[in-house]
Amino acid sequence: MVAVVERTASRTPKGLGPVGWARWGWRTLTSMRTALLLLLLLALAAVPGSLLPQQGVNPSRVAAYRDEHPDLAPWVDRLGGFAVYSSPWFAAVYLLLFASLIGCVVPRARLHLRAIRSRPPATPSRLERLQEHRLLSSAAPAADVLTAAREALDAGRYRHDDHPSSVAAEKGYLKETGNLVFHVALLLLLVAFAYGHLLGYTGNRVVTEGEGFGNGQYDSVSYGASAGPGDVVPFTLHLDSLDVRYQQDGDQRGAPRGFDAKVRWTMGARSGTADIAPNEPLVVDGDKVFLTGNGYSLVFTVRDKDGTVVSKERPSVFLPRDGNNTSIGAVKVPEADGGLAFQGVFLPTELMDSKQGPISIFPDLLIPKVFLTAYTGVDASASVYTLDTTHLKQVSDNGVKWTRSIGIGETATLPDGSSITLDTVRRFANFQVSNSTGNLPTLAAAVLALAGLTMSLLMRQRRVWVRATPGADGRTVVEVAGLGKGDSEGLRAEVDALAAELARRLGEQPPDLRPPGPRTDTPQVAHREEST
Repeated sequence: MVAVVERTASRTPKGLGPVGWARWGWRTLTSMRTALLLLLLLALAAVPGSLLPQQGVNPSRVAAYRDEHPDLAPWVDRLGGFAVYSSPWFAAVYLLLFASLIGCVVPRARLHLRAIRSRPPATPSRLERLQEHRLLSSAAPAADVLTAAREALDAGRYRHDDHPSSVAAEKGYLKETGNLVFHVALLLLLVAFAYGHLLGYTGNRVVTEGEGFGNGQYDSVSYGASAGPGDVVPFTLHLDSLDVRYQQDGDQRGAPRGFDAKVRWTMGARSGTADIAPNEPLVVDGDKVFLTGNGYSLVFTVRDKDGTVVSKERPSVFLPRDGNNTSIGAVKVPEADGGLAFQGVFLPTELMDSKQGPISIFPDLLIPKVFLTAYTGVDASASVYTLDTTHLKQVSDNGVKWTRSIGIGETATLPDGSSITLDTVRRFANFQVSNSTGNLPTLAAAVLALAGLTMSLLMRQRRVWVRATPGADGRTVVEVAGLGKGDSEGLRAEVDALAAELARRLGEQPPDLRPPGPRTDTPQVAHREEST
């Protein structure tokens, strides 16, 4: 009981000074258990990034999430849920894992280097106590037996060392080498990931069919700490058309089945065309252009009360809010007398439900309708997708809020005689431009990690010994023994193969192989401890 109390007390870092606490913390941080825990924690920390829309990937989905969850979204925002991979808590886990891996790898690499440079361990005095032990006899002298043993060990890729009456051998260093390579590759992976985020950038741009943009003209952009607008690759992109296909029937009716954006790009004297699909980006001088979303842009013509056109052929992007592409957007006409603005809900396939009112029942453009409300005044918000109605006055008709629904080619007239016409509906594509700096090092680190893990799993560390001593009958007694270091799977077969090979080289009959189970026979030869 006293011993138990003493051991428990010794594990408790009570009474340590600052240096002792620092050492205890470093040992805890750099233990393999902590590294695995942090690796698991990093994987768990990445889960919200796949469940919640991310601002740097799809701002429209973030906006939709804010609209649908007005009470929860502020808390998600405070916790960094819309920018998980750049949040402080994710960075903390990332850096702790980085430090833990360094603390694990450096001491292990030093010990492994020392083990590689050292000689195989000396021959134990009693080989029959090892995991595997074989006996055979030979008419050859002991020196010839040991020579044959060295040749057999060389053929088996053992590193061996000579002793007066035995040979000690060892192999399987690549197992620990692979383990270290795997850990070093994880470190390189973290470095490459950080390198890519420091020097890279990610920008998003919504582009309507028939329009284009220059790289750098983003709706939202996230630059790395060491990157800026000057690092942007100067190319232009023009969206010729966007082909979107949906499941037409069955249980999956309305599910997306294909997206294909046909684009033209120009960079200096170079130019080309390309088809961009969700997992098939366009690569221009290292920058990757991904297709991350799509929706509808509505083209209106707005006339004043005299019939004069004040706004024409200006696409207004309506951002989708659900799987049936129910979309919301705004039309701003500051050129109108006193300013005019519309807020609308667009339904690509409209159905008037008796309980829910107008809803969209299919994401494709089958029965398009837009429901508009109107305001006078000039909207001061910076967003082109939403309307800040704080300083606007809603248009009413005989005391009732003015609301109209119109289809393509239809016109709605306001009480003052001005009007708005839905000319056509185009598709828009949401492109994400990502600088691929760091992708190649990340790929190389991932391949290196896979190679190291494979080596670590497939290699076996083995120690074997062959001893040759004169027997009482004038023949040489040969002992072959083996020991698995950390893993004994397959050791029996390897020792049997070595004993059989040695017997073949000596021209003797193969030894009787010991059946599985603990050894119970009495050793037949005398033993003595080898000098080292």
